[in-house]
Amino acid sequence: MKVRKVTAAASVLLALSLTATACGGDDKDDKGSGGGKKITIGIKFDQPGLGQKTPDGKYEGFDVDVATYVAKELGYKEGDIEWKEAKSADRETMLQRGDVDFIAATYSITPEREEKVDFAGPYLLAHQDVLVRADDDSIKSPKDLNSKKLCSVTGSTSAQNIKDKLAPKAQLQRYGAYSQCLTGVQNKVIDALTTDDSILAGYAAQKNFQGKFKLGGFKMTNENYGIGVKKGSDLKKKINDALTKMVKEKAWDEAVKKNFGPANYKHEPAPQIGDIVK
Repeated sequence: MKVRKVTAAASVLLALSLTATACGGDDKDDKGSGGGKKITIGIKFDQPGLGQKTPDGKYEGFDVDVATYVAKELGYKEGDIEWKEAKSADRETMLQRGDVDFIAATYSITPEREEKVDFAGPYLLAHQDVLVRADDDSIKSPKDLNSKKLCSVTGSTSAQNIKDKLAPKAQLQRYGAYSQCLTGVQNKVIDALTTDDSILAGYAAQKNFQGKFKLGGFKMTNENYGIGVKKGSDLKKKINDALTKMVKEKAWDEAVKKNFGPANYKHEPAPQIGDIVK
């Protein structure tokens, strides 16, 4: 009789334990409803005007503002966001491994990338362009880059695109960072810096560079920036809804003006969701 009592008591304790586990043991974030405590977002840490980690540990730029707005629409406060650096070569892997929930990091939508991840957006249409000194009137078209010293970063195809297709006599210079190219242009060691116009505008808008540079406005390629998510993620639709609302509420225009305004960046209008410009 005593054995049966102990067994019954043990059964009750086991049942209570299982019930408690079922109710509170699964602490997985319910992304998209604000049910989770945190949301992890990948951005660039070194692109002024787009995604930058400041010396005091803050994050700023157009991509940061877009990502913060999207997170808010998903149910997360600014303090709930964990920012993670998303270097260009690591973005697909970060999404596939689940290191981040989504990535907003000058992430151009391409067929090759769409085989590995899904994209919401686009939320910005950028173009390859050049940045030159404000007082330099010698570069009025891409062909004027012939015999000029043209800089981009190591590993980028931007400068090579110009040499192959537009200015075969351009003298390519490759530095380790865009900031080094920019210093070269400022000191007249380099004639022009090339990459996406949004990135160039971000640099030109910095306080210490305002009024010193100008964009060529050449629109040599189309770069459709999207927000990357894991393949098959239901976040894609939710992010698209958030981006649509951001444009409708004019918050998109405010973010563009805030981050690119000082560079007089002639940006494209906010793109329609799913409208990929070839």
